Amino acid sequence: MRLVLAWIAAVGLLVSHTYQGPAVQAGVVHGIVVDGAGNALSGVLVELTANGTTVLSAQTDVQGRFRFAGVSKGSYGLRAVLNGYTPTSTPTVTVGDQPLGQIKLTLTLKAFDEEIVQQPQAQARAREDAKTLSRESALPAVPAASPVAAGIAGGRFNPDPGRQQFHTEAYDRIDDNRFRRVTNDPVSTFSIDVDTASYSNVRRFLNEGQLPPADAVRTEELINYFRFAYPNAPSNAPFSVTTEVAQCPWNPRNRLALIGLQSPRIDSERTPPRNLVFLLDVSGSMASPDKLPLVRNAMSMLADSLTDHDRVSIVVYAGASGLVLPPTPGHRKDIIKRAIADLKPGGSTNGAAGIHLAYNVAASSFIEGGINRVILATDGDFNVGVTSQGELVRLIEQQRERGVFLSVLGVGTGNLKDSTMEKLADKGNGNYAYLDSLHEARRVLIAEAGATLITVAKDVKIQVEFNPAVVGAYRLIGYENRLLNREDFNDDRKDAGEIGAGHTVTALYEIIPAGERIDVPSVEPLKYQDEHKVGESARSGELMTVKLRYKKPDASTSQLLTHVVRNATSESRANLGFAAAVAQFGMLLRNSEFKGEATWDSTRDIARRYRGDDPDGYRAEFIRMIDLAAELNGHKRTTEPVTRR
Repeated sequence: MRLVLAWIAAVGLLVSHTYQGPAVQAGVVHGIVVDGAGNALSGVLVELTANGTTVLSAQTDVQGRFRFAGVSKGSYGLRAVLNGYTPTSTPTVTVGDQPLGQIKLTLTLKAFDEEIVQQPQAQARAREDAKTLSRESALPAVPAASPVAAGIAGGRFNPDPGRQQFHTEAYDRIDDNRFRRVTNDPVSTFSIDVDTASYSNVRRFLNEGQLPPADAVRTEELINYFRFAYPNAPSNAPFSVTTEVAQCPWNPRNRLALIGLQSPRIDSERTPPRNLVFLLDVSGSMASPDKLPLVRNAMSMLADSLTDHDRVSIVVYAGASGLVLPPTPGHRKDIIKRAIADLKPGGSTNGAAGIHLAYNVAASSFIEGGINRVILATDGDFNVGVTSQGELVRLIEQQRERGVFLSVLGVGTGNLKDSTMEKLADKGNGNYAYLDSLHEARRVLIAEAGATLITVAKDVKIQVEFNPAVVGAYRLIGYENRLLNREDFNDDRKDAGEIGAGHTVTALYEIIPAGERIDVPSVEPLKYQDEHKVGESARSGELMTVKLRYKKPDASTSQLLTHVVRNATSESRANLGFAAAVAQFGMLLRNSEFKGEATWDSTRDIARRYRGDDPDGYRAEFIRMIDLAAELNGHKRTTEPVTRR
C-alpha cells in the first residue's frame, strides 16, 4: 500500500508503513492514532469505508490502537473522528493477499473556524490568548478552541421548560449492614471511603425544607465530612491509626468501636505542581444558578490559588465537546478567568466524548511527580452519546493506571445522577463531592485542596478480625457499597479507596458482647470441618485486630499495617462521641431498623456534648441540621441542650 504523503500532510494525517508487532494476517487493517506530540488518543472513532459508506467501525483503546479483522479484498478509506479534533481521512487503502503494516494516524486539534457555534468576541479573545500563551509558555503550543455551546443562539440559552419539571435524581439502593455472628463471620473487610457528597446533598435537602431520600444518606460520608483529632501520621506510614471503644449510645447493652485514620497535612508551599483538566458539563440542564454559574464562581476562586508551577485546562461538553482553554500556567489568571467567564450552557449531554478529550489533554501536559487529575463538574445527566457505562468505567480504570486520576463535583437539583458520579470517582481513584453552595466549593477546592487533589495512599483496605471470646456479633455502620470479600484484602489487583493529604477516615462498629442475646439467624453446622474452633489467642484479652493494606501512589504492591485493640471500654471521648452523634443522625434520616433508642433530642444532645473545637463552624451547622430534620419529621424539641464538655 503506497500513499501520497503530500496529500496526507495537507489534511493533518500521517500514515506509516513501518511494520510493528507480531505477524498480521491478510484481511486485517490495524493501526494507532496519536496527536501532534505523539501521545496516544483514546476514544477515537475509526471507520473503514467503501465508496463513501461505512463498512466497519471501531474505537481506539487507551493505547490509541484500532483493528479491523476479516476485511474482504478491495480498496477502502479510513476516517478518524474525535470530538475537539479535526476529522480526517486517508486516500485508498488496498487489502489484498499480503498483510498490511500498522497504520499511524495523527489528528490535530480543531482550529477556531471549525467550531460548531461561532461566538465572535469570545473566539477572538481565545485566539489572542492562545498566541500570548505560545509566546510566554515553555509548553508546546496547543491551539485553543472557542467555547462549545451547541444550541445557543447569539450566546443566549433558551431552556426547554418541560425538561426541568421532572424530578429524576438517581441514587443506588442502600440496605443497612446487618449484624454478623463472629462464629460464622469472624472477619469484616471493606474499602475506605473519603467522599463527602452525601453530607452536603443531605444539607441541601434540609435547607430546601425536605427530608432526603433514604438512599441519598450514606452514613460513612456524613461522618467523614468532619475532621477528628487523631494523631499525626508516623514518618514510616502514610497515616496514623487510632481506636476507641465505649458504650453504644443508642443501644446501651452494646459497645461502639471507632477506627480512625489521619494522613499528613501538606503546606501549600510543598504542594506538588498541578496539571488540572476541568471537564465541564455545559449542556442545557446546567443553566440554573446552582449549576454552571456556581461552577464558574468556584473555578474563579481556584484560579486565585494557582501558581506558575501549575497548569490548568478546560474541556467542555454538550452536544459536542471542545477545548476552551489549552494547558495554561497558573500565573496567567487573566486568561484563565476570561475562559471561565465565557462558558455558556446549551444543548444535550455527550459526557463520554468529553471524558476522552479531557484525558487526552491531561496526557499531553502530564507532570512527572505532580498532580495529574481530571475534575468533572456536572449534574450527572449523561443522556446523549454514551457508548456504555461499562466502556466508560474501563477507560477511567485504564487512565488511573497511567497516573491520571478523576474527581467528580456534583451540582444542582432535580436530575442529579448521584449513583453515576459516585461510581466514576470511585473507579478513577478520585473523590466525589457535591457543591450545594459557593462556601462548599471553597471548602473542597481551596481550604481542603490537599485532601481533594493530593493522594498519599491508594487502594486502602481495612480488615477487622473479632475475638469470639468477647464479641458475639458486630455491625459495620455505613460503607455498604464498599464491602469486600475476605480474600480481596490480600489481592493487590482489587481496587479500593484513596486517602488524600490531611484526610481523616472514620469507621464505626456496633458490637454485641459475647453471651448477650443475638437476634441473627444461625447457620447449619458444616459436616466436614469444625469452623468454630477457638485458638489460644482468644484468651489474650484482645477485642479485635485491625489490619490495613495500602499502596503508595505510584506502587503496585501493597504494604501491611496491624493494630491490636484491647478489650477495654472507656467513657466516650470527643472523637467517638461526635462520630456517634453523626451516625445516629444518619440512622434516623434513613429510619434504620438498627437505630435502637436514638431520638432527635438525644442526637442533638450528644452532638452538643462532644462538639469539641469547631474553628470552621461545621459542627455547629450540623447541630442546626439536626433541628431542621427533627422539625421536618414533625418532632418538637422536648429537652434542654446538654452542656458541652
